[in-house]
Amino acid sequence: MEKLYKINDKDNVYVLKEPVLSGEIIEIEGDPIRIPYDMGRGHKLAASKIQIGEKVIKFGMKIGSATKEIQLGEHVHLHNLKSDYLPTYSKDERFDNK
Repeated sequence: MEKLYKINDKDNVYVLKEPVLSGEIIEIEGDPIRIPYDMGRGHKLAASKIQIGEKVIKFGMKIGSATKEIQLGEHVHLHNLKSDYLPTYSKDERFDNK
């Protein structure tokens, strides 16, 4: 786990300390995980199975909710995570100039 870190015990994701390459094997929670594609530093990998709707926690903070079931070691990103933050004014239909 030399390429991963978890800041807070509540975190359910690990963060990459350095880039990983497609096909590389990383051990997470005692399980070997084959990396499916290149990923850069700062990307997140699931530290455990995360259910649909479950909060994703990074650095002890809720950063969003899982939109799909996420398996141990799976990349956690825009394809399976949605932000729980309020939309910005520029994205709020009430403020569009129509």
